[in-house]
Amino acid sequence: MDSSADQTDITANKPPRARVADAIDPDAAPASDAPRNRDYLEGFLAAKTGEAAVGGEGSDLQADVIAALREIFDPEIPVNIYDLGLIYGVEVDDNRDATVTMTLTTPHCPVAESMPGEIELRVSSVPGIRDAEVVLVWDPPWGPHKMSDDARLELGML
Repeated sequence: MDSSADQTDITANKPPRARVADAIDPDAAPASDAPRNRDYLEGFLAAKTGEAAVGGEGSDLQADVIAALREIFDPEIPVNIYDLGLIYGVEVDDNRDATVTMTLTTPHCPVAESMPGEIELRVSSVPGIRDAEVVLVWDPPWGPHKMSDDARLELGML
């Protein structure tokens, strides 16, 4: 067989190449006159993110303070002070000031003098917190019923 004859047959049967000009309908209106479809991202991209409240209940900063409190352990009980129920409240205002209301297991606790200072230091070191204050209260008194289920499980009380 002649190889040049095979080449001719193959090239003769090739389909024509597609051209952009072939795809344009001459009867259609020019693209500049066609109405532009609304971009589905237009509103999304133009929207400004709302300024989230810095402080308040459920804010990220409050969650960060609670996470820091969960790293402080009672020296006599192997449970963190938050799950132990010693923390009665954590408030972070819009000025980034944190107030922690807490108690101790007993007024005669060996760390009664040092624990509030340690908590204040730890909370004030949370990124974003401007100032921290610890309010030590004795009413209502602490009791085992204030512990979280995790703390009770850790101590074998469940």
